[in-house]
Amino acid sequence: MKAPGYGEDQPRYDDDRLPVVLVLLDGLGDRALPELGGRTPSEAAHTPHLDAFARRGASGWHLPFGWGAAPSSEVAHWSIFGYSGVPFPGRAILEALGGGIPVPMDTATTFACLRTSRVVDGQVRVTGRARRDQRDMTDADGLYEELGPTFSAFGAQVHRLGRGEAIVFFPAFANGEVTDSDPFFEDYHPWLRVRPVHERAADLATHLNTMLLTTRQMLQGNPINLRRAAESRPPLDVLTTKWGGHRSELPAFETIAGVPGAAVTNSRLYRGFCALFALAEIQQPPLKDLADDMRARLVAADALIAGGARFVHVHTKATDEAGHTKDPRGKLEVLEALDAGLEGLVELSRRAVVIVTGDHATPSRSGVLHTSDPTPFVICGPETRSDPVERFGEAAAAAGWIGRIRAGEILPLAFSEANRPVFLGHRATPRPTLALPDRPDPMPLGAPDL
Repeated sequence: MKAPGYGEDQPRYDDDRLPVVLVLLDGLGDRALPELGGRTPSEAAHTPHLDAFARRGASGWHLPFGWGAAPSSEVAHWSIFGYSGVPFPGRAILEALGGGIPVPMDTATTFACLRTSRVVDGQVRVTGRARRDQRDMTDADGLYEELGPTFSAFGAQVHRLGRGEAIVFFPAFANGEVTDSDPFFEDYHPWLRVRPVHERAADLATHLNTMLLTTRQMLQGNPINLRRAAESRPPLDVLTTKWGGHRSELPAFETIAGVPGAAVTNSRLYRGFCALFALAEIQQPPLKDLADDMRARLVAADALIAGGARFVHVHTKATDEAGHTKDPRGKLEVLEALDAGLEGLVELSRRAVVIVTGDHATPSRSGVLHTSDPTPFVICGPETRSDPVERFGEAAAAAGWIGRIRAGEILPLAFSEANRPVFLGHRATPRPTLALPDRPDPMPLGAPDL
């Protein structure tokens, strides 16, 4: 403590504010599985470093939006980053920015993909997509070239991303809030008619439906697809769209949170978040060895903190990808491999507030994509009071002192543990922030120049 100021009775405070590191294991949550003795992969895995972290910290359940709703990664992260009160612009915007494509303001935007299909009972059923081999990717590029005049006729500006994927802008339409034509759940739904989500997007929905039907006619008779059929390869004969929206002016992360933020990224989506939120970034290409990969991400997080970031998002997709394979033991093995790269967690938590959790549950069994099942949550910092939890995993975390936490509560809790709680009743910035702001506007010296 410092001596009181002139005329003051209370001592001045030492600056012991800490950085925050969020280690996000995508799709971490799961369900109790017979193959694992009625346990989840997190409960059954041998994770000594995560267990040690849980013993040092306080645990709970992360339920991003409560029970029932199954969030996507982008929607969960939107709230985690503190933007729950701001309309979500659509994932297509993030994918475009993450792919290095400038996104104009107030322009309808969608994500498109060439898919394979078959007709069943008068409905188009999507059956696949271009493979990652050179032949399929070359064919997909060729089909986009062939569709160029059709896109132009509909006023569509197409920016290819590879593997049959593209970002499509419609400059004639300001509002892109329409439904997906991509069924996403291909086993349950056919190719879907586009409908307006907002009344201002009604004309866009009609326009897009017409364009998609026209492109299907063109694709079915295209020489590339006829050749593919002759070679017993499925034609890429339907164009699907999803994640529609439009970009509007958004406050930067520091305006929302009060502190400068950063992320360690390895995918378009999270690079897109960095571009949209003005986050500093280190792109860490994924390493084959998951332990080495996680170590490299934590090293990158340290570098971002050294560069001035006071919140760092560290993400791995490995857990989510393992869950989607529907192989419970495979997800368990991924968690064990990641744990080997997390040996530095406890040490990091002595000089920063560290959180380990997931953005949603990706069950490694059952015919579901994501669910609202709880995800383990552990927070640990130099002054965190340890609870009785001894192990990492859903069952153990249920007894933790944090209880049930939602996505939008994660950063306020973390900033409080980091000695940065926003002080309600004190207005340092026009917009309320999640943390005590680091850089509020100083009064200028000299003559007024406002």
